[in-house]
Amino acid sequence: MHTLILSDVHANLTALDAVLEDAGPIDRVWCLGDIVGYGPDPNECIERIRSLPNLICVKGNHDAAVLGEIPYKAFNHEAQASLIWLESVIVPEHRDWLDGLEKQQTCDQVTLVHGSPRNPVWEYILDQGSAMENMDCFDTQICLVGHTHLPSLFNMTGGNPKSTRHCALTQNAPVKLNQKCILNPGSVGQPRDNDPRPSYLLYDDELDQWCLKRVDYEIRQVQDRILAAGLPKRHAFRLAEGW
Repeated sequence: MHTLILSDVHANLTALDAVLEDAGPIDRVWCLGDIVGYGPDPNECIERIRSLPNLICVKGNHDAAVLGEIPYKAFNHEAQASLIWLESVIVPEHRDWLDGLEKQQTCDQVTLVHGSPRNPVWEYILDQGSAMENMDCFDTQICLVGHTHLPSLFNMTGGNPKSTRHCALTQNAPVKLNQKCILNPGSVGQPRDNDPRPSYLLYDDELDQWCLKRVDYEIRQVQDRILAAGLPKRHAFRLAEGW
C-alpha cells in the first residue's frame, strides 16, 4: 500500500495538484491539516482533498480559526487578513466538513496531528528541545506533524526522550524508521525552508520505507490569484523564495 502524507496546503491548488500528479497512484492519504489560510483557493483545495482515496485528515490551526475555535488575534496581522477573507468566501458545506475534523487521529500505529502530540493544533515542533518534550505524549512509534512548514525528522534513541536527535531528510532518499520518532513532511502550499517547491512524503508499507519528495509548480499563477483576491502581498511574494 502506498500512502501520501501531506500538510499545510494553505489554499494553494496549483501546488496541491502538482503534488498529486507527482505522487502517482496512491492507496490512501493522510493530511495533517491547514488546508486553508494564506492562499487563494480554499474551496477548491477542500474539494480536492475530500476526493482523495481513503482519506484521514486532522484539523490545523487555520482550519480551526475560520471555525471560531481560535481567535483571530492569536495570528499576525497578515494572517488575520487572510482569515477574514477566507470567512467571506468559504462555502457552508466545506466549513461543515472542516468542523467535523478531529484534532488527532491514529492509523496503523501512527499518530497524526497538526502541531504536536502535546498540543495537536497549535504547538510548533521546531527543534530538538520541543521534540524531546513531546516524545512521551504519544504511544505509537511514529507521530506525524505539520505546522512548521519544514520537513524534519526527530529520532529518540535508546528509549530515552533526552536522547532525541534531529536527523536530516534528503529528497528521494527512502528511510526506515526503527525508533520512536516525530516526522514532518513539510508544506505543500507554503514551504519555509528556503526551497519554494512543495514537499510531501510517500510511505511504502511493503518496503516499510518513507521518502521525502519535492516537485516544481507554476508559482506565478498562484501569486496572481493571491493579488487578484486582495490578499496580503507578502503571501504572494514569499512563495517564490520558500520562506
